[in-house]
Amino acid sequence: MPIYEYKCTKCGYSFDIIQKITDESLKICEKCSGELIKVISPAGFVLKGSGFYVNDHPSETRKKGLAEEKNGGITVSANTSKTSEKTGSSK
Repeated sequence: MPIYEYKCTKCGYSFDIIQKITDESLKICEKCSGELIKVISPAGFVLKGSGFYVNDHPSETRKKGLAEEKNGGITVSANTSKTSEKTGSSK
C-alpha cells in the first residue's frame, strides 16, 4: 500500500499515512480541525542493476550506437585521419 503525505493548511501539521489507493483522502486535521491537503513528493527509489546508465558505463558498441543515433544514422569514427589534397600544381 502507498504512503501518502498530508499537510494542514491551518496549523501546518504534516504527517504520513499508509492508505489503499481506493481509500478516500483525509480532509480534516486531527490537531486543529483545519483542512488537509495531500502533498505530492518525489518518488523515493533508485534504479540499480545492469543496464542503467546511473551506475554502469556503456560498452563501446553502445557508445557507437548512441553516436550513430545522434548523427542521423551516419557512423563517425573517432580514429579518422585528415588527408591533405594535392592541388595539382607543379613547380
